[in-house]
Amino acid sequence: MGVIDSLNETSNKAIDVGEVYYKKTQEYYRLKVFQQLTMTTGMLLKTAVFGGLGFMALVFITVAGIVYLAKIIDSMVGACLIAGAFFILLLILAYLFRSKIDNLLVKKLSVKFFN
Repeated sequence: MGVIDSLNETSNKAIDVGEVYYKKTQEYYRLKVFQQLTMTTGMLLKTAVFGGLGFMALVFITVAGIVYLAKIIDSMVGACLIAGAFFILLLILAYLFRSKIDNLLVKKLSVKFFN
């Protein structure tokens, strides 16, 4: 009976070790998910704040530029058309380089996500 008791005790120890490993692994992944969610939420919040402030600055700079350009060319409509054409040009450039922007975004996010 000594061998059977020894095997039983060894298997019970292995089960206990397996349960501890499972619980620790579960805790680790819960913490990892929490870290990723926190980083993602922080990144989205910072992007929203910086994007909103940057957009407001762009609006004011554009209006000031249009007013200044209107004084130079003596036409408010012409100044608005020039500014609109400028932003359409920026839109076309962003569209042409969209794959490079996507690749850069994936590289930046993968470093943060898989770290």
